[in-house]
Amino acid sequence: MISVKIAIFGIIGLLFSIGMIAPSFAHTTAQVEQYEIEAGWAIEPPVVGIRNDVVLKIIERGETEGSFKGITSVFKGTDAIIHFGGASKKLDINSDPKPGYYFSSIIPTKTGTYMIELKGDIRGTPVDIKIPVEDVEPSAVLDFPPSSSEGTADIVALKNAISSLQQDVSKLKSGETEVTSDGGASYDFAIFALSIAAAAIILAIISLIKRK
Repeated sequence: MISVKIAIFGIIGLLFSIGMIAPSFAHTTAQVEQYEIEAGWAIEPPVVGIRNDVVLKIIERGETEGSFKGITSVFKGTDAIIHFGGASKKLDINSDPKPGYYFSSIIPTKTGTYMIELKGDIRGTPVDIKIPVEDVEPSAVLDFPPSSSEGTADIVALKNAISSLQQDVSKLKSGETEVTSDGGASYDFAIFALSIAAAAIILAIISLIKRK
């Protein structure tokens, strides 16, 4: 089970290193006639279980390059809906003090891709679009030191314990480990002790797998 997980993570890492997996979305911009709508997360990367804000920027470009005007009161006639898989929720949109900027607080509960849908009209212009935002990541991206290092140390310790147990069993079978002759009681006790050790190792492995 552990080796399978290591192999899977290795393949994913390889795909990232050769560019076969596309990077996550950051802020994404969509054009609706004269309006430019940008959607994303306030804190990136977004992490599952951690409070964040969906942020929206809605502007109209000016005649001078780089100039724009923020559009206010957009959500009097437009709904913002967040989608994940088959689930959806209408967002409560708050206006930022800066004109054209909006936000809605949310705690993402699952990793993966979220979509922001805007439906309604902006000053008489119909709006019906869905904008993908950056994928929500597992909390492991913020872990330090990485929990995987602890897991690796545990795996090494278990391997050493299993190896030691195998050596003890081999020595007992070959007669290298001497057991006093007392009607078999000492031998039985030795076997019993080894069985307890084996059971402890098995329980440790189960605990380690559940923790992954």
